Amino acid sequence: MLRTHTCGELRRADIGREARLSGWVESIRDHGGVKFVDLRDGAGVTQIVLHDDGMLRGVNREAVISVTGTVRERSEDTVNPKRETGYVEVLADSLELLGACRAMLPFEIAESRQTREDVRLKYRYLDLRNPELRRNIELRARVISSLRARMEGLGFLEIQTPILTASSPEGARDYLVPSRKHSGKFYALPQAPQQFKQLLMVAGFDKYYQIAPCFRDEDARGDRSPGEFYQLDFEMAFAEQEDVLRVAEEVLYGVFTEFGGKDVTPPPFKRIPYAEAMLRYGTDKPDLRNPLVIRDLTEFFSNVEFPLFKGKPVRGIAADCSGKPRSFFDASLKFALEIGMKGLGYVTLTDGRLKGPIGKFLTDDRRRELIEGQELREGETLFFICDAADAVDKLSGGIRSWLGENLGLIDADAFDFCFIVDFPMYSRNPETGGYEFTHNPFSMPQGGEDALDGDPERVLAWQYDAVCNGAELASGAVRNHSPEVMKRAFEIAGYTEDELERKFGALYTAFRYGAPPHAGMAPGIDRMIMLLAGEDTIRDVTAFPLNGNAQDLMLGAPGEVTARQLREANIKVACN
Repeated sequence: MLRTHTCGELRRADIGREARLSGWVESIRDHGGVKFVDLRDGAGVTQIVLHDDGMLRGVNREAVISVTGTVRERSEDTVNPKRETGYVEVLADSLELLGACRAMLPFEIAESRQTREDVRLKYRYLDLRNPELRRNIELRARVISSLRARMEGLGFLEIQTPILTASSPEGARDYLVPSRKHSGKFYALPQAPQQFKQLLMVAGFDKYYQIAPCFRDEDARGDRSPGEFYQLDFEMAFAEQEDVLRVAEEVLYGVFTEFGGKDVTPPPFKRIPYAEAMLRYGTDKPDLRNPLVIRDLTEFFSNVEFPLFKGKPVRGIAADCSGKPRSFFDASLKFALEIGMKGLGYVTLTDGRLKGPIGKFLTDDRRRELIEGQELREGETLFFICDAADAVDKLSGGIRSWLGENLGLIDADAFDFCFIVDFPMYSRNPETGGYEFTHNPFSMPQGGEDALDGDPERVLAWQYDAVCNGAELASGAVRNHSPEVMKRAFEIAGYTEDELERKFGALYTAFRYGAPPHAGMAPGIDRMIMLLAGEDTIRDVTAFPLNGNAQDLMLGAPGEVTARQLREANIKVACN
């Protein structure tokens, strides 16, 4: 046995016992003939005392050693109450070097998170020794275990779906895998198990779930990893929207309560229609910890002689900015210009009167109407956002977020959940002028096939997102299980029936053999862990992530392959 105890296990009850510990040398301290080693493993750190310098010959920091000795109580002046093992130490009788370490490390383990990311990812096995990062990976394991237990407790069956599948236009670029046996043809890694889980419903499985790997060739950002990510994918037969939302509420509330350490919105979560979310919060991913609400002032300003607001939608945000210096308002204008606005007007209610550049364009009656209609209170400032119809909501949402953060309105000790519902099914492509799916092409339109006979931009879909603290955690939908509705829905988006059968033939055919109504959702596990761990990037909750340029700097992927491998895969590389 290379150890009798872990480095986080010994306590006062073990004093006098012989113990063998194995781990990494975190530090070596010389105190005048006596040397102290902090020995670390995954469970903690124990102090080792050595009187023989020869024991440490060839041992550097981060070397792996095994130590045998007697557990003894630390002297009162050397106790470390911050450690669970801080009241005892091991007096070493023997030491064995198990794995030598180079004298020069690429970075200090304890400070790895302050190191450049490219260096951290190149030496990720060292980065993962950092206790903070290790805790995130352990948290991930516990959360996934909890998710499995909760889903199975609700009667869901875990079923794995294929990784090698067919290319499918689901909104992002596919990762393609060449076929050796079928020259010129390719598999695709699944962007999601979408078609497979629907086919499982047709097959008669009532409740499916899996911790599903998904692959999308898309650019990285803080809350989205390039390459692969994982989601809690689940689907229910004979289910409607509320059935799915109730499952999501129970699972998300349970996991965030178990692991979050913060106040969590109790079920039922708010259901906010997409149009309302865009108008009130300027986004379909609202952070409800921010109490500020966007108001529509378009009609009010239609009767005001202010040229800059003529013929455009106008939004307003009221916030208590009393006591704020001029520099605060200058900073708000600077931010507005940075996000693409041409300016940021405002008025402030001071001593019962509206003061500010735009106030002079308002008559006394209009000022009174604005104060009473918007229920402005003394000291509040009403900010104005005006732009084109396709930009004003997003810009308003940006100003709302900036105000919430800079006025200290965001409750950092809360997880505030909501569902966004009633998404539009179609939108116009500005380049082609044709209609395209705005969300999930496999969704059922509200109103069924009859709804598809009118204006496509007025069709709502049974689609929904779960949002927490301004982050989209999950997307889902009631699925289209009718081949007739599916044909018509895809026709509006520009697909012929031949294309439908070629790209989604299995699903289209399966629906002709008795398909039950079904619905599902897929919470993103990486984003969930990121929120629970309080991290800003998914890479800090993933063991071996790609960098922002979709590269594995540790193993060197993507990399070149041999000419033989290319020949076997029937591929010829053409360089631009």
